[in-house]
Amino acid sequence: MISIRRGALAATALVLAATLAACSPTESGPVAFDGEHVSADRFAEAVATDGVVVIDVRTPEEYAEGHLPDAVNIDVSASTFDSEVAGLDPEGEYAVYCRSGNRSGVAIEQMAAGGVEHTVGLEGGIGAWSGDVVAG
Repeated sequence: MISIRRGALAATALVLAATLAACSPTESGPVAFDGEHVSADRFAEAVATDGVVVIDVRTPEEYAEGHLPDAVNIDVSASTFDSEVAGLDPEGEYAVYCRSGNRSGVAIEQMAAGGVEHTVGLEGGIGAWSGDVVAG
């Protein structure tokens, strides 16, 4: 009886592990520019992709304190955000970040509404970034 219970418990554990693995997002293959936020490691892969434009959606003051190299500053809280997004290539790929990940989520939604849909955000914002940061 005990061996049957152990067998049933082991089988249940295997099914549960397989189910959780199937539900967990995988971070392999090329980064999908699908509007989702990804880990700093995956964001670094996105930034390193040829042709990707990196957009910092924080204020100009925050940007000046430190930003990713070659990042373009388009402040999501500025009244000009939508018009600046309208000037972006709708077929381009964009890596978007802010301080914590909240404003980049808002920016990505607004960008999609403006026809720019190939985006990826940095989960945790620049605070999660371990790569180079430049001031100015």
